[in-house]
Amino acid sequence: MTTFTYSHSDEELIDQPIGYWASAAGEAVVHHIRTMLAEAGLTQPQWWILNQIIADGGRDKAEVVATLRGYLNVGDNSLHHNISALHDRALLTEDTDGRLRITDEGRRLRDDTAARQQKTRAEIHEGITDEEYIRTLKVLQRMIHNVGGGAWHH
Repeated sequence: MTTFTYSHSDEELIDQPIGYWASAAGEAVVHHIRTMLAEAGLTQPQWWILNQIIADGGRDKAEVVATLRGYLNVGDNSLHHNISALHDRALLTEDTDGRLRITDEGRRLRDDTAARQQKTRAEIHEGITDEEYIRTLKVLQRMIHNVGGGAWHH
């Protein structure tokens, strides 16, 4: 475990802006995850796509795009580009009816990356109990609700 020191005392933290800290946390965590994925040769949308089509029967391309389009503001064009890139790398196939299926090579890469993801998750959660994590998410969800926002991950 690395040494960690809080930026402010408890008395000072009470006046710190949640928007700044929530944004800074999101940016740092997403950067860490995307770095791990880049080391595996994947973009974050490509990782999501592989996870959507991992089932033996695959999934309809339009359904995959509809499911993922709102993730971190990734639009349809980006998703179609990433599907094409995975296809070009022979990590997925697309049937004539638009059904996406993962290839054996795609499954190997997805499984290897899933194992790396567990290490990355442990790094992100170092020194944080499950109870603290759950409480933090509940507080953030309540703040989102309090300002009329809607952020629900499925």
